[in-house]
Amino acid sequence: MLIKDIIHKLNEQLNLECYSANMYLQMSAWCSDNRFKGSAAFLKEHSKAEMQHMQRLFNYISDSCALPLLGHIAEPPVKFESLTDVFQQTYAHEQLISRNINALVHAAITVHDYPTFNFLQWYVVEQQEEEKIFKSVLDNFYLIGNNENSLFFIDNDLKKMAHACCKENG
Repeated sequence: MLIKDIIHKLNEQLNLECYSANMYLQMSAWCSDNRFKGSAAFLKEHSKAEMQHMQRLFNYISDSCALPLLGHIAEPPVKFESLTDVFQQTYAHEQLISRNINALVHAAITVHDYPTFNFLQWYVVEQQEEEKIFKSVLDNFYLIGNNENSLFFIDNDLKKMAHACCKENG
């Protein structure tokens, strides 16, 4: 049985994961509108993954005899200065998610909620991978630049990554 404070924190994370899915989907739309089809596909796949993260939390809360609460989800940003800006924001957002997951892990261990601590370990590993992926995308911008030719190659790489992700999840 989960304690109230842990339920509250898990529900906050559930809603943050939902926001993440919306944010990546909106970013995908911006990329598509600006002819970055590979980036659009990549971000759409990440949106789907964030919804799966949300569903995993929803199920855990429910399976723990608590009530998952879907709250107000803020509107994600819709305007971006550049493709680099999109990925700077995704990386910063993934760092925020990591901090929140770490705080949740700390809260669970502090109150000796070992089942929740164990459940959250998947998110700890997932966040390490997410940060690594988005950091590598940003590294490409810094390494090869932000001109039209560079953007073409980066967008193509992201298209390949999206297709690889589809095969893993499909």
